Amino acid sequence: MDLNKFDIARVMAVHKDSYIINNGKNDVFAELIGKMVFSADSSIDYPAVGDWVLATFFDKNTFSIIHNILPRKSLLKRKTPGKKIAFQLIAANIDVAFIVQSMDADFNLRRLERYLVMVKESNIKPVVLLSKSDLIDAEGIANRVAEIHGIMPLLDVKPFSNENESGLNKIKALLVPGQTYCLLGSSGVGKTTLLNNLIGESVFTTKTVREKDSKGRHATTSRQLITLDCKAMVIDTPGMRELGNFSVEIGIDEIFSEIIELSKQCQFNDCNHANEKGCAVIEAVKKGQVSEKRYQNYIKMKKESAYYEMSYLEKKQKDKQFGKLCKTVMKHKRNRENK
Repeated sequence: MDLNKFDIARVMAVHKDSYIINNGKNDVFAELIGKMVFSADSSIDYPAVGDWVLATFFDKNTFSIIHNILPRKSLLKRKTPGKKIAFQLIAANIDVAFIVQSMDADFNLRRLERYLVMVKESNIKPVVLLSKSDLIDAEGIANRVAEIHGIMPLLDVKPFSNENESGLNKIKALLVPGQTYCLLGSSGVGKTTLLNNLIGESVFTTKTVREKDSKGRHATTSRQLITLDCKAMVIDTPGMRELGNFSVEIGIDEIFSEIIELSKQCQFNDCNHANEKGCAVIEAVKKGQVSEKRYQNYIKMKKESAYYEMSYLEKKQKDKQFGKLCKTVMKHKRNRENK
């Protein structure tokens, strides 16, 4: 492909089958060239927010066609919600992921581990932002931070409050011009309000949390790339109530590194750390060296990832076989018509 024939643009927003891309001057409505649509094997072959693409622009930069996706530095993805086993793209070319958890009933180390696995699998730097720091005292905040450092001692953790704006300056200090950040977390943790605070005005709509159970309601319904005054770029994402991961072996190994190290001491090389004789991981759990809940989350995520990946590969194989069958049928049909 002759790159000189196209302009390089970045995907700013995705709306089902259409896109908004920016060529450095304007945000322009875009569609995919037919060849990209027909050759796509999965959602990974379609542009995501943050992607760099090759495009042509028409009608004085009011419309554009996307021809190809440039190689990605990173691709953040998860399993699609529900029973369907496929990848759902979140964002591409992310440098830092801000994982937001609030310090009320939303705080959950096991869910945090899931986010960290997803982020690490994509080779993205994670930073944990603990919102609603105004709801608890200094000792409570320190305890929350200590709990997180108990599973990842070197993880950058920043408590903050959207209400009294404490800690916001420390988050702003993390923003580097030209780098891309994304906000991840459940609904109601304050991601959109934080984004408004980083922008300096209430650009995006926010919703309150239900008092009875601290459950959030979706304020963000789509992903879009926003450029801040400091020239850093941020992608806000809808809250995720379900966070399934597969094809995340690297992420699991990094987030549960102490379990991986212990597994080297197991009596058998293929130990599943369930009930095998001579399992160093189970022995460490019994001695309290690894928490029972962390161990159970590790086992659960390993099983989930293996099951989803096997089902995904089986589906792809069936789709491939079906495609071959269709081609064979069409070939025979053409042969009969030509006789």
